[in-house]
Parts: sequence; C-alpha cells; structure tokens
Amino acid sequence: MRKRNLIKVIAIATIGLSINLTSCKKDLTPRNAVTTDKVYTDFSNYKPILAKLYTSFALSGQQGPAGNPDIAGIDEGFSNYLREYYNMQELTTDEAAIVWNDGTIHNLHNMTWNSQNEFITAMYNRIFYSISVCNEFIRQTTDAKLASNGITGNNLTLAKQYRAEARFLRALAYWHGIDLYGSIPFVTENDVVGVFFPKQKTRTEIFTYIESELKSAETDMGAPRFEYGRADKGAADMLLAKLYLNAKVYTGTDRSTDAITYSSKVIADGYSLEPNFKNLFLADNNKSNEIIFPITFDGLHTTGYGGITYLIHAPVGGKMKAADFGINGGWAGIRTTKQYVSLFADPSGNTDKRAVFFTDGQNLEINDEYAFTDGYAIQKFRNITSTGAAGSDVTGNFPDTDFPMFRLADAYLIYAEAVLRGGTGGNLATALQYVNLVRTRAYGGSTAGNIIANQLDLPFILNERGREFLFEMHRRTDLIRFGKFTGADYIWAWKGGVKAGVSVDAHFNLMPIPSADIVNNPTLKQNDGYK
Repeated sequence: MRKRNLIKVIAIATIGLSINLTSCKKDLTPRNAVTTDKVYTDFSNYKPILAKLYTSFALSGQQGPAGNPDIAGIDEGFSNYLREYYNMQELTTDEAAIVWNDGTIHNLHNMTWNSQNEFITAMYNRIFYSISVCNEFIRQTTDAKLASNGITGNNLTLAKQYRAEARFLRALAYWHGIDLYGSIPFVTENDVVGVFFPKQKTRTEIFTYIESELKSAETDMGAPRFEYGRADKGAADMLLAKLYLNAKVYTGTDRSTDAITYSSKVIADGYSLEPNFKNLFLADNNKSNEIIFPITFDGLHTTGYGGITYLIHAPVGGKMKAADFGINGGWAGIRTTKQYVSLFADPSGNTDKRAVFFTDGQNLEINDEYAFTDGYAIQKFRNITSTGAAGSDVTGNFPDTDFPMFRLADAYLIYAEAVLRGGTGGNLATALQYVNLVRTRAYGGSTAGNIIANQLDLPFILNERGREFLFEMHRRTDLIRFGKFTGADYIWAWKGGVKAGVSVDAHFNLMPIPSADIVNNPTLKQNDGYK
C-alpha cells in the first residue's frame, strides 16, 4: 500500500463538515459534534481538517462509499466533485459520450441541457461545498485566531502554510466556478456563518480575486514537491498560468504574457516529463516527477463511486477485460466519437502512443447513443502499477491511481499557445522545443512525430492538447477558448442531439445557474439563454 499522508489522517477530520446546499440561500454552518473553537485549540487537529479540504475533491461523503453524503438530495456517487467535473468538461465535447440513461445525463453530450439538469446542479453544489469548508478553515486560522489559540513557533509557521493551501484549494474551486458558470455567488471567510443570500460577483471580479489570492497565498506555500499530494508554489503558479491563458474568455482582456511568465516559472521548478506516457495513469503514478498537483486516491482509504473509480470503471465494457485494468468489472458507460479519434491520424504511419483506443468489437461510428459498442472505447487510466502489480483493494472496486489535475506537459503547451497568441517574454523557438518534447514522448522517444516551425500554429495546439489530455478534463475549456465549442465551426457526433451533429447556440458556452438557486436567492441573475 502506498504512503498517503493526507488520506491516512482524514479519519479524524470528519468533524461533521456536512452542509446542505439545496439552494443559494445557504446554511453555511458546519454540523459539528465538537464545537469549532475546541477543535482549533489543539494544533494536532489542523492537518486532519486540512485533509478534509483536499478530499472534498476526491470524496463525496463522510464514510464512503455511500451512506453519509456531504450534500443532500443526490446520490453520493453522482455528487462526487471529480466525477461531475469530468461530466462537465468531457461529456459535453467530442471526447466522451455515455451509454447510461441516468436522469438527464444524455443532455450533456447532446448539448440540450437546461437549468434543471441535476448533474449541472451537483457540480455547482460541489464547488460551493469545497469553498465552504475552505472558508471555515481559513476563518479559524487567521493570525488573530492562531494567537488566541496559543499557536506559536513552528506550529504557527505550519498553520500559516496550511491556511495558504486552503486558499489555493478555494481558488481552484472558484476557477472551476467562473469557468463553468460565469458570474456566481461569492462567499469568503469574512462572511458571517449562518443562513444568508450570497451576492453574485461578475466573472471579472472573481477572476481578479483568484489572481490576488494565489499571489498572496504563495508566500506561505511549500516549495515545489515538498510533499506529494499537497498544493505548493508550483501548483499556485500553474493555476495562475491556466487562469491567464483563459483570461480573454473570462474578462475580455488577453493575458498571454502573464501565461508565459507563470508557465515558465512552473517549467523552471524542477519537474520533468514522465518518460513512459502510460505511467502517468497507473496505480503508482505518485512516483512521477511530471505531476504538479494531483487529486490523490487510495483503494483502502478513498472508497467512492466517483473520481478515479469512475474514470477507470466507466470506460470498460464490451470485449475489454476488466482484469487488464486492475478492477473487478467494467461499467460499460463511456466511449469517444470518430471526430476525436481523427485527431490521431498520422499520414506518416507512425503510432502516437496517446491513441489509447480499444477497437475490438467497437464501431467507429456512434449510430446508437445507448450502445456501448458504438464508438471506440478508451483504455487510459488503470488500477495497475508500472510493474504490473494490482492495486491495494483486493476486491478490485476502488483504485490507487491518482488524478493528475496539473502536470508539466500542460505548462509546455500553455507556453507555446501563449507565444502564438502574441504574448511577450517567450519565443517561437522555445515553444517549438517544448511541443516537440511532448511529442517525442508521445512517440515512445522517437522524433518521428516532431514538427517544424511552420507547422506550429494555434489549430495545431488545440489538436495537440486534445491528443495529450484525453479524459483529463481540459477539453470543454480548450474548445471554448478556441471558439470551437458552440456554433458550427466544429461539429461532432450527437452535438445538438443529432447523430451527424449540428450547430448549437453560443449561450451553451456557460452552464446555467441551477434553477433552485435562482428561485431561492432573489439577488441572482440567470445566464443569458436560460430560464
């Protein structure tokens, strides 16, 4: 079993941080069996509580795999943060289609969703749950609170570092919030705990807040890779690079120069590309020097039906052998479109090792949305180590594989894209070098897939990001940034609910604020195009 410092200490972190998020009139009062004041007088409780903040992205309840959910009103497996983030970022695009008929799940790939969609609502509530638990930790670890609780010396330094990590996690959740929903309710540690109507802030206002929070928090964060699984200065710089890359979408102002600055900082932080691409997605990927910030999982300590469990089980079906993935059975749910498969066509005949398609018994064309064998299956994430060993859960239910939220290849491609978008402080020669480092790895160490300068343009970057980050929850954001998500510029199977795909209206570039919040919070304004 792998060492999982944060996960192993979470057992004593369940101090009842269960919050009912059924409307935007939120009861942000923690359901604590032990009063908050008493918990924070004992410094030994700080790291376990911090662990709960991290695992709000990995788990959806207090005990796992089900039975005591963080959020009321939805199945615990469905309400997992990473599972819903995957659904928002991948099911809505050419990368993934789903067989199941759970509620309104098909409306995501068909791009026919509305403000009553339960999966969009679950994602929204997960974001605000994570923000709420981070707020409470930050509220209880202000300098004044630490002083009143007698936290001094090295413990004081550590407490400030923990607080900085909580600020990073809150910024991450707020980034997902503005990326998906635009202008959203805004709550910080300065708001009074209790029932109230959070005021809506514009996308630009929250963008500015995220930017300032990350820059401020970074001062107290650990050096890159000081402890695997925890946010450090490298993670903060990477989130800033991603924020700046998408700044024109969020604020109308291009920040490509800043994207170059912060991706360059990440590149200089000592990370290195994993030599074997597939090792990034195996049960011992915690060994990789490429991963900048993971959401960590452990088959014995993070038991749930979302997150990496979903990413490994759901794509396995048909003639695929579950044992090859280190699991006890596939869920036969997710596969991809022929348009996405076409990204990997190489006229030279060389093989891109990122084309992890399973084709035996699978049709390229999706004629029937509800037939798993229509569409190529994906075999990327596995619950098997690089040496072929099985994961720690002998039942094969829950994997050890971590999800690489941020990794070095992304920093390389951000740098290249920002240079192509006119950012200063970088150059095309370095951009080409970074792209070819990624492609050399993709071709098993061969330069056969390398490109030359006149091949490096923005359309190439979008396609390369598609090849590199399959199922890693980038696609929707990337397509929007390139103007390919809505409209007719790029069509894929079942876009708009039609087999051949059709143009869809631009209002789908944003998800709707859930109708329950619009009804219950009179201060909120719905996104254009939704009721």
